[in-house]
Amino acid sequence: MTRTVITVAIISLLVLTIGCQPSDRSLAQRLPQRTRYAPSANEASEAVGSADEVDLVEQVSKFRRDYRRSLELLTQHYTTTGDNRKLGWAQEELRALDRMPQYRYIVDAEVLPATLSASARIPAADELYEQAKETHRQANPIGVFADQEQLRVAREMYTELIRQYPTSDKIDDAAYEVAEIYESFKNYEIALLYYQRAYQWDPETPHPARFHAAVLLDKRLHRRDEALELYQEAVLREGDRFDEWKLYGEKRIRELGTSNDGGM
Repeated sequence: MTRTVITVAIISLLVLTIGCQPSDRSLAQRLPQRTRYAPSANEASEAVGSADEVDLVEQVSKFRRDYRRSLELLTQHYTTTGDNRKLGWAQEELRALDRMPQYRYIVDAEVLPATLSASARIPAADELYEQAKETHRQANPIGVFADQEQLRVAREMYTELIRQYPTSDKIDDAAYEVAEIYESFKNYEIALLYYQRAYQWDPETPHPARFHAAVLLDKRLHRRDEALELYQEAVLREGDRFDEWKLYGEKRIRELGTSNDGGM
């Protein structure tokens, strides 16, 4: 009798286990599988110590893409099944992911030398630049709420132009646009680097790149000695093309020159 009861219990447990498996097999196959394994502290330390920075950064980028794709698939699943409560959770998690800072760690502008020259007219580069500009415009069509993911796509297009066509006369334009995107993400160090590359790659760039770089040094990074020097250069090199920037630059030159705290 005892053996019969045990057998029935085992069969019941198996039935319950099978019945609890996901019914949407295609979704389960597309979503990344969870792992129960967690590396020990020593294993994690060895992995970090032996891995190259590029490999680690690429892994982070891949995990970010997989995470986003999984959340997008989850929202599609809950939309299809009509589970509005869980759909709201997934959508909120996606929105939180967009708000989260995501650093590139390896920045093209750090790798590409300041000595590049924006000099050659390359039709393919011109076309890619126009495509990137259109994507950039679509990310913020009314100038209020920008589509963060669309901005990242535009940023990648600009940086791809710089990588593929480093002698194009559009690399300073692309660098300036990338700087603006990073500034909108509040990543001021990288934004500063791209503004600098814009005027380094083309000293006569049509953009107020020196003024923007000076403002970041001044107001965001509080490196005001550098800011003062760059304001002075900007007034000389860009002031005759940007009247309002010239007035602001001259004002900050006076304030920084007479106040230890930058007139704040």
